[in-house]
Amino acid sequence: MSFTAQDVAKLRAQTGVGMMECKRALTDANGDFEKAIVLLRERGLKAVDKKQGRIASEGLVQSYIHMGGKIGVLVEVNCETDFVAKSDDFQTLVKDIAMHIAAANPKYVAEADVDPAELEQEKEILRKQATNEGKPANIVEKMLEGRIKKFYEDVCLLNQHFVKDQDKTIKDLLTEATLKIGEKISVRRFVRYELGEGLEKRNDNFAEEIAKLSGNN
Repeated sequence: MSFTAQDVAKLRAQTGVGMMECKRALTDANGDFEKAIVLLRERGLKAVDKKQGRIASEGLVQSYIHMGGKIGVLVEVNCETDFVAKSDDFQTLVKDIAMHIAAANPKYVAEADVDPAELEQEKEILRKQATNEGKPANIVEKMLEGRIKKFYEDVCLLNQHFVKDQDKTIKDLLTEATLKIGEKISVRRFVRYELGEGLEKRNDNFAEEIAKLSGNN
């Protein structure tokens, strides 16, 4: 199957990979566009893995304020050089991650950061839920795997689906950025504040709520 220069350009636009790599992938895939995407992804993941051992101590600390000051985020995203840290692509990426944290409210960066005691407590709760549903022990453990995966998606930033594109996770977003920019990129830490979080909230309609509960409405 043949391909054209337009196919190479389209593949580059869709994946962010260089023209020569796109051309090579289409050649190896005999012009099959979808297969070429898979090849680029496989090669890209290997390239990303090689970069993970590098030192990434440059980057940005980005702030994001949402809902007129109701939610605030600070996030540190690292790269290898100051040159990349100042690039538009990197700065856009960091802003997107800060915005995502504000919206999705993760507790941890990665699975490895989850408090072991919290994880064991969650597993115990999920086991009891599955057992109460009448599932046999072997099925319970299989169900547990899926439910723990969902737990990680809820609490770990890298596992969450990007709010601006639900087809990719934050980890996918970082992988794509690493391939496009050519440096190791990682999220080191973040903090998220929500106005009044942990405080007892004032209820101006307390009498009205009591009336509703008592049926006097």
